[in-house]
Amino acid sequence: MEKPMPESPVDPVAPPHPTFAEAFRFWHKLGWISFGGPAGQIAVMHKEIIERRRWMSEEHFLHALNFCMLLPGPEAQQLATYLGWRLHGAKGGIAAGALFVLPSIFILWALSWLYMAGRDVGWISGLFYGLIPAVIAIVASAVKRIGSKALKTRSLWVVALLAFVAIFYFKISFVIIILTAALTGFVGGKFFPCQFPAGKGHGAAGHEEEATCVALAPSPPATLRRTFIVAAVCLLLWWLPILATGFFFGWRGIHFQEGLFFSKAALVTIGGAYAVLPYVAQMTVEHYGWLQQRQMMAGLGLAETTPGPLIMVLQFVGFVAAWQYPGDLPPLAAATLGALITTWATFLPCFLFVFLGAPHVETLRERPAIASTLTAITAAVVGVILNLAIWFALHAILPGTGGVDWFVAVVAIGAWIAMERFKVGIIPLLATCAVLGVIWRLV
Repeated sequence: MEKPMPESPVDPVAPPHPTFAEAFRFWHKLGWISFGGPAGQIAVMHKEIIERRRWMSEEHFLHALNFCMLLPGPEAQQLATYLGWRLHGAKGGIAAGALFVLPSIFILWALSWLYMAGRDVGWISGLFYGLIPAVIAIVASAVKRIGSKALKTRSLWVVALLAFVAIFYFKISFVIIILTAALTGFVGGKFFPCQFPAGKGHGAAGHEEEATCVALAPSPPATLRRTFIVAAVCLLLWWLPILATGFFFGWRGIHFQEGLFFSKAALVTIGGAYAVLPYVAQMTVEHYGWLQQRQMMAGLGLAETTPGPLIMVLQFVGFVAAWQYPGDLPPLAAATLGALITTWATFLPCFLFVFLGAPHVETLRERPAIASTLTAITAAVVGVILNLAIWFALHAILPGTGGVDWFVAVVAIGAWIAMERFKVGIIPLLATCAVLGVIWRLV
C-alpha cells in the first residue's frame, strides 16, 4: 500500500545520535504520560522516536514491535526496553524499561493503601464502589474492540467460542487454552491458510528512510557466551529476592507464594493484561482465596487510572493479598513488600526475554507459521476476555445476597453507551463513575 505523503518535508540530514542523558529524560517523561493502554503507549513512542526525533527507522520499529508481540509480558514496556537497549546498550534498556513502570509503582501503591485503609470511610468506599460498573464497561468494550479485529474467519470464531466454553464452563487452565490455540494456529496455518491468515507484511524501508535516521552501531551478535551471561544475570536477579522472602518470612508465607505465582503468570501473559487477568483472578480469588472478586475489580479500575502498563493491576493484587495475610508483619509493611515482590516477579522476566532476543530483531522477517499461530492465540484471547467480562458482571450485579445491584447494572450500561456511542475516554469515564458511587453511598 502506498504510504501517505508527509505533512512537511523531512530533513534529509540524519540527526546526531542521542546522548544517554537525552534518552533518559525522554524515558522518564514517557513513564508519566503513558496512558491509553498498549495501543496508546506504542503510538506515543512511534510519534516521538520515529517521527519527531528520528532515532530509528519505521522498518526497524515495526520489526521490534513484532518481536515484542511474540514475548510473554506487556509489549509496550518491552518495546521501550528494546529501543533503549538499541540506542545505548544494557544501561539504555534498563533505564527505558524501569522508567516505563516506576511512576505507576508509586501511584498505585498510594491508591492501594487508600483503598485498604479507607474502606470504612463512606466517601472512599463509595469511590471504589463506583469503579465497579466502569470496569465492567471497559472490559466489555475490550472484547468488542479486540474481537472485531481478530475474528476474521469462521475458524477463528470457533476458536474464540471454544476458548470461552473451556474456561467459563469447564474451568480449564488459561495456559492449556493458549497452548492448544497455538497448536491449532500452527497446524491450521499449514493446511488451511485462508482460515488462519498470517497477516500482511509491513514492507521494507528503503535506503532513503535509513539515511534520515540516527546511524546506529551494529547490534552485538547473539553468541553463546552472551546468551549465557544474560540468562545467568537475569535469572539470578529474578529469583534472589523471591528466595530471600522465603528464607526470612517462611516458605509457606504469602510473600514467597506470591513470588512463585506471579513468576508463573509472567510466563503466560501473551496477549496482554486482559488475557492473563482471568487466570490471575481465577487463581487468586477462587484457588488461593487471597482477595475477593470485588477487590479484583477495584484493582483493575485503579490500574486503568495510572500511567504504565495495565498489567500493573498485579501489584494491587500482591498488595491486598499481603495486607490481608500479613503474617508477623504490620499490614502496611507486609502489603508494601507484597506489592514489590509481585512487581519484581512480573517485570524482571521482561528484561530477560528482551535482552536474549534483541540481537535477532534486525533479522526478523515475516514468518507465516509464527503469524498464523499468533492469529489463533489472539482469537482464543477474545474468548478468554469474554469470560472475564461475564465473570465480572455476574458477580457484581448479582452479589450473592439474593438481590440485584441495580446501581451497578444501570451505571455499567450507561458507561458502555458513553464509551461506544459518545467515545468518552477511560479517565473521564472512571472519574464520573467514581463520583456517582460516592453520591450513591452518601445520599
